[in-house]
Amino acid sequence: MSKAGFVAIVGRPNAGKSTLMNHILGEKIALVSQKANATRRRSQAIVMHKDDQIIFIDTPGLHQKEKLLNQFMLDEALKAIGDCDLVLFLAPASDKLEDYEKFLDLNQGRRKHILVLTKIDRIPQEALLKKIMQYNKYSSEFEALIPFSVNKNVGTKDLLDIVVKYLDESPYLYDPEDLTTEMLRDIYKEFIREGIFENISDEIPYESDVIVDKIDEEKNLERIRATIIVEKESQKGIIIGKGGAAIKRIGQHARGKIENLSGKKVFLELFVSVKKGWSSDKEFLNELGYQL
Repeated sequence: MSKAGFVAIVGRPNAGKSTLMNHILGEKIALVSQKANATRRRSQAIVMHKDDQIIFIDTPGLHQKEKLLNQFMLDEALKAIGDCDLVLFLAPASDKLEDYEKFLDLNQGRRKHILVLTKIDRIPQEALLKKIMQYNKYSSEFEALIPFSVNKNVGTKDLLDIVVKYLDESPYLYDPEDLTTEMLRDIYKEFIREGIFENISDEIPYESDVIVDKIDEEKNLERIRATIIVEKESQKGIIIGKGGAAIKRIGQHARGKIENLSGKKVFLELFVSVKKGWSSDKEFLNELGYQL
């Protein structure tokens, strides 16, 4: 009998959760940014490892803020922990142990977890060994500790082998040919948001969102129309940029990601709309898919 199950990927903002999921899947489906708190909702990747199926759940970073949207993001991570079969807690190797200790307090159901030390290529080997020794005082809490680096491709096989050990025997939960349970519309939205995060500075990426209004699929072409939502008129001007330069960069970034995933040429139209106070508007947040 094969094994199958759900594995939540959690950790502080910028711990490398989305990067790890994309890396293991071998396809980019999740938004990745150097800016913290870019991921806002759960997403799933279906990974086949030998004869077993692992459904990885990417989550927003564990953090505390008062805004309604941030409360939704924390709830998304906590629900993933509660619903999964196993948790991967990602801790950058240069971090202190504080975030892991906070996770232990949050993990009230004592869900089994594996501690994954990410970004190990950024610190010397001696510092890595010292960090592992520090975490060993919590060895009774975690099932395994895995050093991991996407850049050096270190730890992937070890991680998958160990994850499968903690999954139950089960038939496949999804078609093995599928990469994700996400709708294309939602993936495209995240690619556009990534374009905003990568091309617009300061707080504007956090005060913006995207609605994919329409997708027309043709044999070798996808036509996509989307609206970027911002909170202020001044932000609209910055998103558009002088002579439309900024929105053009956002579109080029997103179009490249969409074409890589779809294997088609993409015609992407972007518009900008102002919705004052949208990130504090519960009804509008629900319309955007952030169910509060």
